[in-house]
Amino acid sequence: MTVSTDLDPTAAAVPVRRRTLAVAAISTVVEWYDFTVYLYLATVLSRVFFGGGTSGVLTALATFALAYLLRPVGALVFGFVGDRYGRRPVLLVSMALMAAATLATAALPTQASAGPTAAALLIGLRCLMALSVGGEYTGVMTYLLESSPARKRGLVTSLASSASEVGALLAVAVSAAVTTMLSPADLDTWGWRIPFLVGGVLAVAVLFARSTLPETPAFLEASASSPRPALSTVWRGVADHKSAVVRTFAISALCSVAYYVGIVYVPTYLTTVRGYTEAAALQLGTVAAVVVIAASPVAGWLSDRHGRRPVLTALAAGSVVLPVAMFALIARAPVALVLAAALVLAVLAGGLTAVAASAIPEQFRTASRLTGLAIGGTVATTIFGGLAPYGTQLTVTSTGWVVAPGLLIAAVAAAAIPAIRRSPETAHGHH
Repeated sequence: MTVSTDLDPTAAAVPVRRRTLAVAAISTVVEWYDFTVYLYLATVLSRVFFGGGTSGVLTALATFALAYLLRPVGALVFGFVGDRYGRRPVLLVSMALMAAATLATAALPTQASAGPTAAALLIGLRCLMALSVGGEYTGVMTYLLESSPARKRGLVTSLASSASEVGALLAVAVSAAVTTMLSPADLDTWGWRIPFLVGGVLAVAVLFARSTLPETPAFLEASASSPRPALSTVWRGVADHKSAVVRTFAISALCSVAYYVGIVYVPTYLTTVRGYTEAAALQLGTVAAVVVIAASPVAGWLSDRHGRRPVLTALAAGSVVLPVAMFALIARAPVALVLAAALVLAVLAGGLTAVAASAIPEQFRTASRLTGLAIGGTVATTIFGGLAPYGTQLTVTSTGWVVAPGLLIAAVAAAAIPAIRRSPETAHGHH
């Protein structure tokens, strides 16, 4: 079974320059750097803004989760803007907000100098960041999907997924460098600002690069053949594809929990459960990020060659079987096995995210694509991405149940497999 998404199957002939695709794909480096650097610095920020200790770490993670609740709001706003006015405005406005929020974070006062006001300002800026990210990732994926040759959409969108992990790698590398090179006193006094300053400068540079991007061929074609859709028209288009929303939710939930719990949360897990130093935990996170970067384009290429559904099914099955054992190793095993377990989790998360980058936008038609992604994908990401690190940390610290993160990933994967199996094949040329 195939699904019609009104993407032109002859899109390989559309003269979209490689430089255009490269700018769109590589710019996800900054998006994911700016958003994930907070999690990699969670234990440091817990001391700077929330008083430190177990309660401080939980509050820092709760702040991340609270801000994440605004991500669907941003996705809905940017989704309507993108479906009515074009993908290009979404990419420009979302990056401008991200640059502003990151630079402002680098300039924040600390709890020592401003008391509770410092924490309130940090929470406000994280909310602004979440609003911008709500439209950012889905905007980039849609832009690439609608601008890529039909038979290479999986590979091209997976490159953006890989590039986003370069951003996460850069975030963990800069965080690791700062925590390693500076004394704890200097780190808490001023060193924590450096990663945010780096991210803000990079975001400004990407904003200028994005200003050269044209609109996508698919959106221009849709706009030429019909008037700009009103909000009611966009919502009606999504309502006509309820099953696509459900599939998008299931796939996004699995990708989010695999990524945020299986990769991004691991350094915090190592410091709080195993007693690793922040520097050692972040160094292991850096190695895991490198593996994701390598695995992503391979998974995207496989989805072009063999189809989205079989590749997603295989990765989901691995996510049912492996995570509990991997977290059991991370909790108790020697360093070499801890690293091996982290790399297995990284391959699963990287592969899932890479294939989903094309499979999810392909579920919807051009006229309502971004709004559909906002309703299905971003809501799932909010629950299973933003809230999952806080929920797992709370469970582990309150019960001592060290395999809880692995159980969460396995449970979500088991629930997602039926939806994946029922999904129509969206890779061009596969039935």
